[in-house]
Amino acid sequence: MMEGVATDSSTPRTPNSTNSDRPEKARRGRRTRMTGAERRQQLLEIGRTLFAAKGFEGTSVEEIAAKAGVSKPVVYEHFGGKEGLYAVVVDREMRQLLDMVTGSLTAGHPRELCEQAAFALLDYIEEYTDGFRILVRDSPIPQSTGSFASLISDIATQVEDILGREFKARGFDPKLAPLYAQALVGMVALTGQWWLDARKPKKAEVAAHLVNLAWHGLDGLEAKPRLIGHRKN
Repeated sequence: MMEGVATDSSTPRTPNSTNSDRPEKARRGRRTRMTGAERRQQLLEIGRTLFAAKGFEGTSVEEIAAKAGVSKPVVYEHFGGKEGLYAVVVDREMRQLLDMVTGSLTAGHPRELCEQAAFALLDYIEEYTDGFRILVRDSPIPQSTGSFASLISDIATQVEDILGREFKARGFDPKLAPLYAQALVGMVALTGQWWLDARKPKKAEVAAHLVNLAWHGLDGLEAKPRLIGHRKN
């Protein structure tokens, strides 16, 4: 099986041959196979690009195979089909985003933590744009790492403890920390979805405005907020 292979220019010359009388194909040298790991990585990168551009339904195994220069059975051999490839792509992106956000929460001051979390999500969108496009779409198949909404909840859980300590220090009910954590992380995530295509203003300015709203809202927080509209329940 010689499909989708790389070239190697180190082919030994045959006796009494010259560059001028050797066929062009012979001068291009021997072909070598990709390793299994290299082929798998290639298929993941191609699948990631196609899923981001066309979605799951708009992407076919035939197109993935053609882009990789292999036959359809090679895709099935590595991933069992389009669903398997998609699942691996999504799981990788979910872990990447979660690691970037949770790993960013290193500062001691709550306001700086808000800034770090906002920057982490915006960094991911900027550096892994295709991955974020895939994550924010509704997944057509179950994922071992859950959905984008569940990922946001996981990140919010990391923020709960921070808010809980802040609430306690201010004399507020720490049991409300999960609610505010979901609100804050959701605000950043939705803004990130908007910024994915807008890309204006610049990332630092977006982060500054997000933290401005979040921090000054917390700074003037009512211990017992009340509704002023006509709906009371």
